[in-house]
Amino acid sequence: MKKTASVYTDDKNRSKMDLVISGQVEKFVTIRPQHINLSGYAGDSVKALVSIIPEKKYPFKILKASAKDGSNIKFELEEANPSADGAYELKVENLKQDTGRFYDTIILETDSKIQPQISVRVYGNLRPPKSQ
Repeated sequence: MKKTASVYTDDKNRSKMDLVISGQVEKFVTIRPQHINLSGYAGDSVKALVSIIPEKKYPFKILKASAKDGSNIKFELEEANPSADGAYELKVENLKQDTGRFYDTIILETDSKIQPQISVRVYGNLRPPKSQ
């Protein structure tokens, strides 16, 4: 990873300097898909499934799952089969009955000191029911 930051000074010869910060970033977890998109028609069943796979170098257990808001979704977390690789499945379902958009975040608390929390974003978009 490489990031650049501009620094402005009162030095007339060097009023601006660019600082470059770079380093190796290791992956801690694979989340597929990276965020949940609950898109469909109001009144229909709208669900999604997310796989959470710890990297072998950084194994962890998920201790607790909660939603920041939780009023528009319900979810269930299970160990994936076979659970030898420590993978989890997160099943998310829309609860919102009317049209509109919503946003929420599911927070997964882990036993890892490296990353004690993992966030999974949830986006919802319910359109008016199809005319019959």
